Amino acid sequence: MTIPLVGTGVAVPVGFAEEVAACTACALHATRTTPVVGAGTGTAKVLILGEAPGADEDRTGLPFVGRSGRLLRQLMLDELGLEGNALTISNLVRCRPPGNATPTTQQRRACWPFMAEQIAYLQPAVIITVGNTATQQILATTAGITTLRGVTYEAHGAVVIPTYHPAAALRGGAVVLEALRSDLRLARPYLGGVAA
Repeated sequence: MTIPLVGTGVAVPVGFAEEVAACTACALHATRTTPVVGAGTGTAKVLILGEAPGADEDRTGLPFVGRSGRLLRQLMLDELGLEGNALTISNLVRCRPPGNATPTTQQRRACWPFMAEQIAYLQPAVIITVGNTATQQILATTAGITTLRGVTYEAHGAVVIPTYHPAAALRGGAVVLEALRSDLRLARPYLGGVAA
């Protein structure tokens, strides 16, 4: 049985959103405005996983709502034909680190049970990790995104496709943007004809 989180349309196990909201496992709960559970219905069986909420996400409770998120959703539509709501978009860490700092190892560990539960519930065919932190956690590695991107991996019962964070494409210009597009196209064989 699922309930959508109000305002997001995200399908999560019963009680999941409330568990995230009540979490005090790390210090981030004291400085957050709104924990971010995720967004999207998951019908495409694609999970996009980022690092942590930023200021806009902390304010709205929704993941990837700023410029990076708009770019990411547009690229998913352009390269895979998937509308944003068909995807599930989430973050490894559910509360914003002050100053958008990289989540610490302790913060990542504190949030991991939520991510593991969400992955088990969604059973995505493809997990697209954006940036170093999400990629390193999902693949249990210390290698950087520049080394890991461009190929697929298997982890957590899914094909994992690491790529640059869309913010890097906004800063890095055409070369980074094309690399991101190329990485997303790696998901095509695993989508099973699912589109928006």
